Parts: sequence; C-alpha cells; structure tokens
Amino acid sequence: MKKVAITCLAFFAGVGVCFTVMSMLGFKGKPERIEKIAVPGLYKAPALPENMSFAGEEVPLDRWEIKEQLDRELTYNYFQPQNVIYIIKLAERFFPQIEPILKANNVPDDFKYLCVAESNLQNLISKVGATGFWQFMAGTAPGYNLEVSGTVDERYHVIKSTEAACKYLKQAYNKFGNWTAAAASYNCGMGGYNQRATQQSSNNYYDLVLPEETNRYIFRILTFKHLLSNADELGYDITGGYRYTNLKTRTINISQNIPNLVNFARSNGTTYKVLKTLNPWLRGNSLTIKGGKPYQLVLPE
Repeated sequence: MKKVAITCLAFFAGVGVCFTVMSMLGFKGKPERIEKIAVPGLYKAPALPENMSFAGEEVPLDRWEIKEQLDRELTYNYFQPQNVIYIIKLAERFFPQIEPILKANNVPDDFKYLCVAESNLQNLISKVGATGFWQFMAGTAPGYNLEVSGTVDERYHVIKSTEAACKYLKQAYNKFGNWTAAAASYNCGMGGYNQRATQQSSNNYYDLVLPEETNRYIFRILTFKHLLSNADELGYDITGGYRYTNLKTRTINISQNIPNLVNFARSNGTTYKVLKTLNPWLRGNSLTIKGGKPYQLVLPE
C-alpha cells in the first residue's frame, strides 16, 4: 500500500512539473523577430571600364560578346579579394624584377599581367606539369635556355624564366604580327593558334573560336591588369597591412661544386630554408657544375 502511495505521489509530482513548464512556455511572449541588416553595395557588380587595351592594342569593347567575356572574368576575380590582395603584395616584390627584363627585350610591359594570369606570381605546378611563374613544360624549357635536371630547374628562376618567356613571345609576335595573338598562343601554343586562325580565316583573337581556356585567357589577363592598375579605386587597400617589398640580398658566383647545400648555407651565415627560398631553382641538396656552366646564388645581405 505504501509503495502504491509513493508511486502516485511521484506521478502527480511529475504531472505538476510538466504543467508548470508548459504554462511557462505557453504564456511566454513570442521571441523578438531578428531583422536582416542590408549592407548597401555589399555585392555590387564591378563596373566595366569604358575602354581597354593590351600591349597597345585596343580591346573591342563595343561588341557585346567581348563585353560579356570580360565581365565574366572581372566579376569572378573581383569577388576573390583575398587572392587579389595577395597578388598585389607579391607584385610589389616581383614586378620590379620582371619589368626591366620585358623592357630590355622590347616586350610590352602588359605582359607582366600574363605572368599573373599564369601563376598568380607563384612557383606553381599545373596538373599537366607546367612549372614556375611562366609555366614552362619540362620538354620545351631547354629550347628557351632553361636547364631542367635533377638538381637544377630554372623554370623556378624568376629572372631566367622571364627571359625565356620574352624569347617565346617575340617569336610568336613575329609569326602572328600582333601581341594579343602572341599572348593567346602562350596558352594554346603557336601551332594550336595558327591551326585555328587558318581554319577560321582570321588572325584576330577576338574573332576566333578557341579552346575554352584560351577563349578566357586574354580576358583573364585584362582583368588582372584592371584590378592591379586600379586597386585603390576598387577598394583593395593594403596601406595598413604587411607589404612584400624587395629583400636585401647579395649575389655570389658559383663555379665549383657544392656537395652539401646545408653546410654551404650555414657557412654563409644563413639557413638551408632561406637559401632554398631565395633560390627556388635549386631542387636538390647539392649543386653540380656541368660543362663549366657557372651559377649565381642569392644570399641575404
């Protein structure tokens, strides 16, 4: 009997608690509505420039399909501010190295933006094996005076790969007669561009149907030219951030084998990591001089 009484008391106590909770929930006012805050212009589409040129050659922005192709690339990259800002920082360090080489080779300055389109100013390796700032393939690099071996890969050498790119671009310009076609052929090859130009009876890039990547290629270059040339006006502000300025370095000539780059770095007052960072073309742990070819190594000042 006592057990039954205890059970009943427990039951009614539970009912009471439930009733109290339900009452509190039932009479509690509705939660306040959270209003969405609209931010004016948060996703405002970037305006297309009224006119543009590449390497002194006008872009036909009076044509609707050309405008839309440029708008596609501009919109896509404009809304990746973290990437654009990082490229701006890298450009502060590497454009001063690239620009004089372009000028010395009579290649228009705008081709530094082709380098951005190729690699974002980084020593990348593409899915097909193209490597470095200018994305040379291992098979074609030696034809442009770039050494590729087990311990040395000059596709990673900013100065030498820029000189190699200039050699290619001048050959392409002599073949096609304009810089826009030369730039497009950098993506699909001179043979590929010439085949489609012949098939379609036009040498004008803006009139050709090309592989999808090449169809977008010039507009990607133009986009980076526009974004980097007008960074402040477009809102990419790095004035208060860390800047990648030119490093204080010294260059030494190497004409003898270096059997151990770790020991070499330490004996020259630096680390293996810094040595490899400043000379990314060093691909092994040693450096062998072949055929009397000397090398130049960059070290901290």
